[in-house]
Amino acid sequence: MATTLISKPTLSSAFLGQQLSSRGNSKRSAPSGLFLRGPRCATTDTPYGGNIPQFPRVNVWDPYRRLGISRDASEEEVWSSRNFLLNQYYNHERSAESIEAAFEKILMASFINRKKTKINLKTRLKRKVEESPPWVQNLLSFVELPPPVIILRRLFLFGFMACWSVMNSAEAGPAFQVAISFGACVYFLNDKTKSVGRAALIGFGALVAGWFCGSLLVPMIPPNLLHPTWSLELLTSLFIYVSLFLGCTFLK
Repeated sequence: MATTLISKPTLSSAFLGQQLSSRGNSKRSAPSGLFLRGPRCATTDTPYGGNIPQFPRVNVWDPYRRLGISRDASEEEVWSSRNFLLNQYYNHERSAESIEAAFEKILMASFINRKKTKINLKTRLKRKVEESPPWVQNLLSFVELPPPVIILRRLFLFGFMACWSVMNSAEAGPAFQVAISFGACVYFLNDKTKSVGRAALIGFGALVAGWFCGSLLVPMIPPNLLHPTWSLELLTSLFIYVSLFLGCTFLK
């Protein structure tokens, strides 16, 4: 009995010691848990602190004053100011949005001004044509401006004929190339005017005008600037190609 009485307190004391030790450990571990949670709260609160720089001109209505540039600033200066400010305040969302909004307003205003300038230029030209003398208006009624695609195609055709004539100048004259160019000019004019007679008349006039200009201007060119195989006939044909191109492209 004595041994059991002696042993029981020992066991209970050991058990109580374990409970006390476990309670002590739990009490000691509680502050460590609180210590670990502290930095988390600090990191989540950093964006709302005052450490991030904010754009001081967020509420400025004028986009030029908001970006810190004058109204006469060039496009390069506008881009440079926008990039400089974004590099400084990109961490602050409202500041970045304010800078981008001012930049877009300036670009839109510049686009509208360019569009108005083009419209004003067309209006001025139209007014000048309307205010010109009757013979000028009659002369301009025979001229038209085709789409750029048609201009480039016909420029390529007559340019090819000119290059062919120059490359073949040592063997034969450019009569064959000039005949093909004249036929192409009449074909293009007939496609616009729907009249073979009118197309042939305009094409023949362009041929004569080119031959006259070439015969008048080619002798004025210094001989040292010309290739030995380039004859008067070849150089005159180059003027004819230019005249035929202008006639079948811009006349109607």
